Amino acid sequence: MRIGVDVGGTNTDAVMMDGTDVVATVKTATTRDVGSGIVQAIERTLAQAGSGPTDVRAVMIGTTQLTNALVERSRLARVAIIRICLPSNADLRPMLDWPAGLVGAVDGATYLVAGGYEFDGAEIAPLGEAEVVSAARDIRRRGIRNVAVSCIFSPANDSMEKRAAQILLSEHPEANITLSSELGRLGMIERENAAIMNAALAQVSNQVVTAFKDALVAMRIQAPCFLSQNDGTLMSAEYAQRYPVLTFASGPTNSMRGAAFLCGSDIREAIVVDIGGTTTDVGALTNGYPRESSAPVNIGGVRTNFRMPDVLSIGLGGGSTVAFDDGCQVGPNSVGLELAHKAMVFGGGVLTATDIAVAAGSARIGDAALVADLPANLVSQAHDRINHMVDSAIDRMKMSADPLPVVLVGGGSDLISRTLQGASDIHVPKHAEVANAIGAAMAQVSGEVDGVFRYDALGRKEAIERAETKARRRAIAAGADPDSIRLVDRDEIPLAYLAGGPVRVRVKVVGDLLMGDDQCITTKTEG
Repeated sequence: MRIGVDVGGTNTDAVMMDGTDVVATVKTATTRDVGSGIVQAIERTLAQAGSGPTDVRAVMIGTTQLTNALVERSRLARVAIIRICLPSNADLRPMLDWPAGLVGAVDGATYLVAGGYEFDGAEIAPLGEAEVVSAARDIRRRGIRNVAVSCIFSPANDSMEKRAAQILLSEHPEANITLSSELGRLGMIERENAAIMNAALAQVSNQVVTAFKDALVAMRIQAPCFLSQNDGTLMSAEYAQRYPVLTFASGPTNSMRGAAFLCGSDIREAIVVDIGGTTTDVGALTNGYPRESSAPVNIGGVRTNFRMPDVLSIGLGGGSTVAFDDGCQVGPNSVGLELAHKAMVFGGGVLTATDIAVAAGSARIGDAALVADLPANLVSQAHDRINHMVDSAIDRMKMSADPLPVVLVGGGSDLISRTLQGASDIHVPKHAEVANAIGAAMAQVSGEVDGVFRYDALGRKEAIERAETKARRRAIAAGADPDSIRLVDRDEIPLAYLAGGPVRVRVKVVGDLLMGDDQCITTKTEG
């Protein structure tokens, strides 16, 4: 048995899974301290399943806490930045385009040192080891523990970043170091930004993961805890503590993976519409996995280039307020956590999208008699507006004009009861309301590499084998069973504007989650 939990802005969902069977599902209100809501959801799930703590083999959690900490600029640590770049890149300083408030919360000190690589991993200049020693001593003197290290083209060759980390630890043993090559892709500034954000979240990630573990201990659950990351796969709690930025956007990704599982192998390419209490997230499934964004992703006003799902979020959810002051306006304001108190169907005085769905007959929740007197023309107008918002979002996420299957999931999926434009058909699978928690429970473990190789020097076969081997190692480090790892995605992009015929190679592998005593959790949803 394993338990999947997803913490949303309005609801915390939990499921218990036995293999591929859904044993129990629970939807509770998200609590302001988050942790107590997770405990409540898990306890209710165990009670519904008639199971005890010893029946649980693993707990998988998706959370927005780390994203919120960055966006809200709370509990962030000061970060020292070492960029290995000289004699180039001296004019474009780290965090140059960051929001001023975020820079003030994070910036500890910046050091530019000699070194760096060409696109193919050839050395531009040797690492300025004496400069790194000097920087490390100054960082220690300033009392800064969190350090981000970046280097020009380190995805092609990470040797200088690793050597700098060794020097840092020898001079500052208490340093917590993030290497940009372990997080981001090609693109110096965006990759460096990801490393800085990761280092800034070190304290928060330790608190969050420790709180999750403590909650499981309090419930006498001795099973390991895993966190879902933003490519639809899992990482161990210890891995999440080290790389907290990988949890960004894990909620929408969980929903898409859950939708893929619930629909089975028949639907591998589709648009997934996850309607929650506050927002609607629209994404695309490609080969059963969320389509990744090919453009730099903005997180809290900062450009990054680590893997993120291509998701469009709109201000539509079950708690979205509805107004008719100037036409019909649905959202983006929402009653959020207070839906069960403020919505009209629950005796409140705020007209919400849930009230419209109940009045239109598409949802059965609360007391329908409390919205029976709503004018039919206003209900129809609001219902049309809700459908139009979803239609527009689907259209923006499609890659062509051809119709695609649309999968509706989330607690607010019953807001939609009419045909959607651009949809070849609409699927609302069983347990759609907790697809996010199911996605967490059924997730696998991944590893990814994005680098530049010279086929004329290595040969295509050797270059691809090196990339796949590195991706496998990263998957194993994140908790994958080595025997189950398989390739799911590979891109080869010739860089014609560079001499020597270099090729950008992106490789992604996934594997089943390795448990204690060499046991693993296997899913058959990947074909």
